Amino acid sequence: MKFFIDTANLEQIQEAQNMGILDGVTTNPSLMAKEGISGEENIINHYKNICSIVDGDVSAEVISTDFEGMVKEGEKLAALHSNIVVKVPMIKEGVKAIKYFSSKGIKTNCTLVFSAGQALLAAKAGATYVSPFIGRLDDVSTDGIDLIDQIRLIYDNYGYETQILAASVRHPMHIIQCAEIGADVMTGPLSAITALLKHPLTDIGLEKFLADFNKANG
Repeated sequence: MKFFIDTANLEQIQEAQNMGILDGVTTNPSLMAKEGISGEENIINHYKNICSIVDGDVSAEVISTDFEGMVKEGEKLAALHSNIVVKVPMIKEGVKAIKYFSSKGIKTNCTLVFSAGQALLAAKAGATYVSPFIGRLDDVSTDGIDLIDQIRLIYDNYGYETQILAASVRHPMHIIQCAEIGADVMTGPLSAITALLKHPLTDIGLEKFLADFNKANG
């Protein structure tokens, strides 16, 4: 399973990259705003900075909701760097744009997916990635992991090559559950990824090893 980090914070992206486990980055307008990045030129430059850190795919989201606007924005974003994946919302015009981008060889990430039907449409349109938001489903008392399982079954039934990118991952158990089901990618905060490192028995064992070494070696 690929590990993406869901942020626009360059320090966190670099930290994940330094761990040697980072495969890509996902961003959105909210994450850009959180980092104080505004204005088209600044946003474009920020995407370039992200691509200079990460070797893998970097999702850059369009803000238009009409077909022509998405195409114009998407083509401009895709021209920035070979790692850029155009992130398109799951709406009717978005599906049309995904089909267009697919025909042009431009990678896409269909975002704001909350049902298997939406994921099926994205795959039929040729999306590179589909992003079901599992954490947000959990927030409304719906099991987001069940959706990943359902999409995996449908894609396997028909051989769709669209990758399932489990988004809105909140904690390490989300990551483990997505890995068990067969999600192709997870994206979440750095805190969820680094939480996989933690186990009390690891800490206890390391403490004992070091204590024994120090005792034996004065």
